[in-house]
Amino acid sequence: MNRIHLALMGLSVLLAGCERPPVDTVQRGYRGTGMEQVYNPRLLAEQAANNEAPAPLEPASPDGPKASQVYQNVQVLGNQSVAEFSRTMVAMTNWVAPKQGCVHCHNAANFADDSLYTKVVARRMLVMTQKINSDWKSHVAKTGVTCFTCHRGEPVPKEVWFQPLMPKGANDFAGNKAGQNAPADSVGLSSLPNDPFTPFLLGDENIRVAGTEALPAGNRQSTKQAEWTYGLMMHMSKSLGVNCTQCHNTRSLGSWENSSPPRLSAWHGIRMARELNLEHMVPLTSTFPANRLGPGGDVAKVNCATCHQGAHKPLYGAEMAKHHPELLMTAMPAATAASGVATVTPDDLKALETLPAAVTKPAAPG
Repeated sequence: MNRIHLALMGLSVLLAGCERPPVDTVQRGYRGTGMEQVYNPRLLAEQAANNEAPAPLEPASPDGPKASQVYQNVQVLGNQSVAEFSRTMVAMTNWVAPKQGCVHCHNAANFADDSLYTKVVARRMLVMTQKINSDWKSHVAKTGVTCFTCHRGEPVPKEVWFQPLMPKGANDFAGNKAGQNAPADSVGLSSLPNDPFTPFLLGDENIRVAGTEALPAGNRQSTKQAEWTYGLMMHMSKSLGVNCTQCHNTRSLGSWENSSPPRLSAWHGIRMARELNLEHMVPLTSTFPANRLGPGGDVAKVNCATCHQGAHKPLYGAEMAKHHPELLMTAMPAATAASGVATVTPDDLKALETLPAAVTKPAAPG
């Protein structure tokens, strides 16, 4: 009996590391390559509440005077009818500040006033949302995004990032540790460099580190650059709730011919996040109060987790944007460009001063 008990205990230990069936699998590559994603229906059910899109508001009439004709200082949505404009404002309130209400962005005594920084930021975020939906279909396709995609009913998105402070003695006689051995959630609490975002989502450091020719001429990438890349890959995997085979054939990680379609979407997503940070977030640095900036004074920035939040598709692919055509158009009105929120100043770019020298190189597909 003792042997039987020991055998059962050993078996239970082995099974503890396995997924309890049933599980769902999705094939991402050719048969026999092992490119499958395994999903646990029970875990997905637990996450469903965090990825549930709110019901759309009833459509508003496009008839009547335009918002810019009735209200003052409407710089982005002035071509909407008054009814459509009101609907958009209600939706944004529900998406971003349901507890705070209109006064989260507006001076209750004068709604046209721009004295609250949140209103200036919200205006810029509207332009950014339009930009994503119109110019980045290569990543968001027809699904698109709304304010809710990132905010989920909170004034500040749950997932944003700041550049970490360089620890004291980082450049002493022992050399620059490049953020290594300083465990961070961004890299799964590993010893990898704890800032995998600055090189790729602010700078254009070459993410491809695998050589295509025999050494030494075929690969000039360092081990440190490879660790940055691996750190970003860990972030992407965690953000989407997938593993490497979502995009790659692990027999040949660098081969595009053996990759799955999501890899191309991810390639565009990296470049989209970089553009959003440089053209929309960094220019707002001086707009935010000090308590909303990072430890080094940089503005909050976006990465894969900002939208995905653990799901392979944000909100499991819920198509919210189609109910808001005002968020699908592009073109920054002249008034918005003139308002100063889109101007990058030297002070705004302080956050970029710590970029590695290599980030100025053009990025190759990888």
